[in-house]
Amino acid sequence: MSSTSSTNVNQNLKMLRVQCGMTLETLAVETGLTRSYLSKVERGLSNPSIGAAMSIAQALGVTADRLFGQDPGDDLVRITRARNGKVGDPANYISMLVGSADKAMRAFVVRPDQKPGRSTIMSHHVGEEVLFVLTGTIELQLGAHREVLSSGDCAHFDSAIPHKLRSLSKDPASAFVVIASTDR
Repeated sequence: MSSTSSTNVNQNLKMLRVQCGMTLETLAVETGLTRSYLSKVERGLSNPSIGAAMSIAQALGVTADRLFGQDPGDDLVRITRARNGKVGDPANYISMLVGSADKAMRAFVVRPDQKPGRSTIMSHHVGEEVLFVLTGTIELQLGAHREVLSSGDCAHFDSAIPHKLRSLSKDPASAFVVIASTDR
């Protein structure tokens, strides 16, 4: 299975929305996201957080892997290969590595930035989340609680609590994130 990126979400969102006969307004109501934000995602001007991508997929009646352009198939093992020694797509905020509707877990590489727009988005979704900082220093905000995590640090939390990530590093920061759904 090849590596995917949020660019696939940008490319797939409009196609899937139109196939479902949904307008941006309808999708906004179903997801709780704004029409403007969804339009920006469709046009590739914004990349969805993990929680937003999962909400969009649920509203469209598709799996997150389908939204990300993956076809899980019935393989015994699902492998995502690195490209040029890099996991995911280094140019994007989020890259789904592996996961599907028939599995309890989904894995991502997240590259938070310091931009004010990204840092204002709070994500939440059913399940548990494990975040392992690969590079840089990342601020994890859980509700009103904030933790500063450095390379090698790991956090485990209830992902129903609104949360967001922000890079505190001058150099690019990245984290490996695994979401385990508890509503299977």
